[in-house]
Amino acid sequence: MFWAGVPMNFVVGTDLAHMTGKSIVAARRHRALGHVDVKLGLFMVLGTLIGVEAGARIVEALQRSGNIDVVLGSIYIVILATISAFTIWESLRALRMIRQARLAVQEVLGFSGIARRVHRIELAPKISLPTSGIASISLWPLLGVGFVTGLLTGMLGVGGGFVRMPLLIYVLGIPTHIAIGTDLFEVVISAGFGTLTHALKGNVDFLMALVMHTGAALGAQIGAVSTRFFAGPRIRLIFSVLPIIGAIMVLIRLLGSGTMH
Repeated sequence: MFWAGVPMNFVVGTDLAHMTGKSIVAARRHRALGHVDVKLGLFMVLGTLIGVEAGARIVEALQRSGNIDVVLGSIYIVILATISAFTIWESLRALRMIRQARLAVQEVLGFSGIARRVHRIELAPKISLPTSGIASISLWPLLGVGFVTGLLTGMLGVGGGFVRMPLLIYVLGIPTHIAIGTDLFEVVISAGFGTLTHALKGNVDFLMALVMHTGAALGAQIGAVSTRFFAGPRIRLIFSVLPIIGAIMVLIRLLGSGTMH
């Protein structure tokens, strides 16, 4: 995400191009495994595309102000650290519930209060998501989650696994395996749009994105198949380590460049 000596707007645009390529590979594999809720993904795209464009415009404004590194870096660190801490707590709690009740299940949530409240929202229009096991849910929370993650995608070059997946699970109540596949499906569209809007602003190094994609394509295939062998709480626990590693790397970079002094 953050590379020394490279302007932040190029970092975000190129990261989006890389994200688009690897998500296409992984989403196809998850679709074959039945882990993609296409209906959910398409509805969320409506909010996401608006958010991506808004995020790209914010990046351009910050670039002109000269404060982009420290502002985006600080936002990135706070978001990733919060996601990591919450996911660790929730997944350990879910694993303890499974162990104590001796449940033989693929999906248990240690925290579902927000999702229950969201499912009780009666604001029309309401839709059903059979693939995700949801009989009825208001369309507006889906659009809201899409907009928030789109905004972060446009600003930070993230919004895939790091941000969208936790929101799908904890806010909308989507099962973990389907959240992963649907997240990747939606990233194909939202990050693709983000790549386009940044490319039109001259913010994408396509050669760098292509080089990054080569190794990521193989990893995406392996990762998609691996999800079949882990229950939801274990996947979330493994996932929780990644955001904090990302936050630490960004913090080291900002401290090393002197932007936080």
